[in-house]
Amino acid sequence: MNTSERSLRLVVDKWFAPTPAMPARVTEFGRFTSNQRRYVRIEAVRPEGLLVIFFFRHDDGSWNVFPPISEMPAMRACQLAA
Repeated sequence: MNTSERSLRLVVDKWFAPTPAMPARVTEFGRFTSNQRRYVRIEAVRPEGLLVIFFFRHDDGSWNVFPPISEMPAMRACQLAA
């Protein structure tokens, strides 16, 4: 995936379509303490009400509205030489 296609600016433009009259603002950002992954909270006032979306940074550098999958414990079998 081309990460420039999933930059934070582009996903905010996609989801909010901000204008000078209705800008989108970063209201919170940080890292989760458990895995140090980044997140950003963006909000915009719309005629329908307040729109708030959290974006999550993935390992490939892209930003998405869903959090990255956590690494889970795994087992694997290996064949021993006889």
